[in-house]
Amino acid sequence: MKEILHIACAGGTVEVEPGTRVSEILPRTVGGFPVLAAMVNNMVVSLETPFFCDADAAPLTVESPYGAAVCRDTFCFLAAKAAKELFPDRKFRVHSSIGSALWCTLGSQTAISKKETDAIAAKLGEYVAKDLSVSSRLVSYKDAVEILKSIGAIDELHLLEHRNPPAVMLNCCEGFYALNQTPLAARTGLLGPFEMYCGEDGMMLNICNSESPRKPPELPKRERWMAVYSQNVAKARLMDVETVGDLNTVIAQNRFPDYVRAVESFQTKNLARIADEICGRKEKVRLVLLSGPSSAGKTTTADRLCTQLRVNGVRPMHFSTDDYFVGDSRNPRDENGNFDYETIEAVDCERLSADLNALFAGGPVRLRKFDFNRHEGREDGKETVLPPGGVVVLEGIHALNPALVAGVDDSVKYRIFANAFTQLAVDSCNRISARDTRLLRRLVRDSNYRGQSALDTLKMWPSVYAGEKKWIYPFQNLADAIFNTALDYELAVLKPFATMLLDGVKPWDAEFAVARRLSGLLHNFSPAPPDAVPGDSILRESIGGSQLSY
Repeated sequence: MKEILHIACAGGTVEVEPGTRVSEILPRTVGGFPVLAAMVNNMVVSLETPFFCDADAAPLTVESPYGAAVCRDTFCFLAAKAAKELFPDRKFRVHSSIGSALWCTLGSQTAISKKETDAIAAKLGEYVAKDLSVSSRLVSYKDAVEILKSIGAIDELHLLEHRNPPAVMLNCCEGFYALNQTPLAARTGLLGPFEMYCGEDGMMLNICNSESPRKPPELPKRERWMAVYSQNVAKARLMDVETVGDLNTVIAQNRFPDYVRAVESFQTKNLARIADEICGRKEKVRLVLLSGPSSAGKTTTADRLCTQLRVNGVRPMHFSTDDYFVGDSRNPRDENGNFDYETIEAVDCERLSADLNALFAGGPVRLRKFDFNRHEGREDGKETVLPPGGVVVLEGIHALNPALVAGVDDSVKYRIFANAFTQLAVDSCNRISARDTRLLRRLVRDSNYRGQSALDTLKMWPSVYAGEKKWIYPFQNLADAIFNTALDYELAVLKPFATMLLDGVKPWDAEFAVARRLSGLLHNFSPAPPDAVPGDSILRESIGGSQLSY
């Protein structure tokens, strides 16, 4: 080991002895915000992490997405600690996010009261005011099991049932422990303001983020989303698979194929309900608009919806907005001079509306087709006629944007928003985000069908997400129905594919931090065989072998 290490940071290069902690060389604040963690050699680490090799180090505050994630994860850990102190016989769990807020539950039977919510909020405020130490401790496997048993950490113990490492890293604060999943703030006093709201089915923990670092942003309307989340959690409880540990047990006991069938059937049933509603509308629906973010499973959802419409006696036609791209000769460019394929101006909206109206009027239409190799549109070689009583199912990222088909009468439209609302929890204080689920789907799909490396996909993901925030999410509340495309088993199937791809991202790559986080998430899952996945599953868009034509 080197006697002297060289650490590059904003102030230049400093020489330190091995074992020097990150906190000893970084400033305590940046831009008036406390430093919560650090980026060391493109990996997010706690401030208490020691240096043992030469490194580049940079401070992280809540103004950074990485720092905001540390703030969020620390609050989740502390909320679990507060719930354990106040309500030791009730199971606390962090579920889905709504905006910057996290939906949390306390027990499976009784709705949480405002008094109980206020008590947990007061405890959190007390922790922040006391500036408690939050540390990471490496203990033997045996000691970890005994510690987690002593505090009744059922979710964490369940995860360890399917692992056998000689030592386990635990996060600790005043006698409360949890498995170390992500870096946390080293002290509670570093955390910013927060809010807690009592809801009918749980409570909302609202915290600052990189876009609103000084105060928690206003909560979006959440009633419809809560209905989706609550339905998913209720389904999970019926199937006894609420956490990754539960899923690992299903896999270990050779019950995975049966579980997959149940999950897929539940999703099909929800899609059938949407088809029933479309066909039951008093005003005749002629155009179904289906939107959602990248890798939400829009194409498979549209195909399967067409099947359900046929069951109802309707003759559907599946269109994609991609066929109406204007082509590179007319495509707008962004501020850097690159083609902007995310903007709605990349779609020939006027032509699309004209073609749809002509179809609805009963006339033959030569539809547009887009050549993705030449980046040019062309006329279809044959004329298309909509069958009597037929319905067009139009899917694409802009499908809910009113400007897309403004020339079509609103009375004939039915709008669907699709996204992967994952309910499966890692443990009591760590959830799985819909964005991570979609990113893992995209990594595998891009590798299988576009010859794209994980590094390439990770590099483009921030711009994809920025496009979603601008062009998709502002219109999601216009939807007549919300369809959840998440499959609680899917990350177990994606694990072998994605892990190999993520290993190709190296520490010198700026995207290494994201790759490490995703690899850490997948480490919790036991791998599952893809042959149990049905041929018409949304997951087949990524892993291949679909029975559907794309």
